[in-house]
Amino acid sequence: MYHPASLSSPRYPAGRIAGWQLLASAAVAAGGGLWAGWHGVVSGLLGGLVNVAAGIVFAILIRVGRPATAAATVHALIRAETARIAMIVLLLWWVLVSYREVVHGAFFAAFVASVLVAQAAILIRD
Repeated sequence: MYHPASLSSPRYPAGRIAGWQLLASAAVAAGGGLWAGWHGVVSGLLGGLVNVAAGIVFAILIRVGRPATAAATVHALIRAETARIAMIVLLLWWVLVSYREVVHGAFFAAFVASVLVAQAAILIRD
């Protein structure tokens, strides 16, 4: 049966967003490697992975919810966004506490780059 694209249900582009975030993180990690060596690379990758992991949690919670009403949809979105923010805070804290050789510049640059890239990746169509 034919379904026009305008009538098909939109889906959250989690895979595309994660891919763009990983590419941005790898670019920052490469710069961190030139700047600070191996620890710069690891710090850059960890900074980007914080947002990738949080985005995966968000996507899972949205997928599991399957709300039937508008109010349930808003509730599911708020719950997923709260979990995403909590995951970001916990992962940032965990990396900064457990990885003593973290290169802060590379870590936070990759974190910010992955946030910005995620916003841009949502706008690009499949």
